[in-house]
Amino acid sequence: MSNPRVALVTGGARGIGAAITRRLARNGITVAAGFSKGRETAERLQSELLSDGASVIVVQGRVDDPADCARVFEEVLAKYGQIDYLINNAGITVDKTMRKMTHEDWQAVLNVNLYGAFCMTKAVLEHMIERGFGRIVNISSVIGETGNVGQANYAASKAGLFGFSKSLALEMSQRGITVNCVAPGFIETEMVAAIPEAALSKVIEKIPQRRLGQPDEVARVVEFLLDDESSYITGAVYSVNGGLDM
Repeated sequence: MSNPRVALVTGGARGIGAAITRRLARNGITVAAGFSKGRETAERLQSELLSDGASVIVVQGRVDDPADCARVFEEVLAKYGQIDYLINNAGITVDKTMRKMTHEDWQAVLNVNLYGAFCMTKAVLEHMIERGFGRIVNISSVIGETGNVGQANYAASKAGLFGFSKSLALEMSQRGITVNCVAPGFIETEMVAAIPEAALSKVIEKIPQRRLGQPDEVARVVEFLLDDESSYITGAVYSVNGGLDM
């Protein structure tokens, strides 16, 4: 394949997603960074990377809307002619204990974090099958492995990505497509910054490395899984959590 590889990163303009977009773009991969809101933030990231000589576009859409996913796919395909990598990173939290959590709170998180990964994968999968090549990386969370008070919806959505990834990896194992999960721990992003300071200090005390992770430490693992030489890795879960869960 003579053309540069093309990656679609959902939630690719903020937090871990922005770190993935930056790392891939600065290493010669063409990136379409998806976002649902916050156009200014997305365009600022795009401008930053374009000034570095990278090839980046930003595309707006909702991952939990199948029609939006299909449109985003068509937009990227029309511009670049191919999508080699899909990173399902978009995610939200609505934290409440089970007794206070509403049906709407539950559904909102499952829709974006789990159904969204299904919808976006569904949109690109036939294209990857036709080309006989693809890399799909789903961004899960240590919370999907350990659970957490006030995050039954988030934990369920992130744990669901493990089963989704392993099942799809089996289905695609002879089609040149790998499917893997990356499960970050507590990473220094806006989402973690919203945790009250006292609670965050207690979290850090439980992490063997006694620090938060950096977004680029997650992005580096994603980049590794996308590499052509990582073709024998599929159905795997890579933890990036400072030893919080082993």
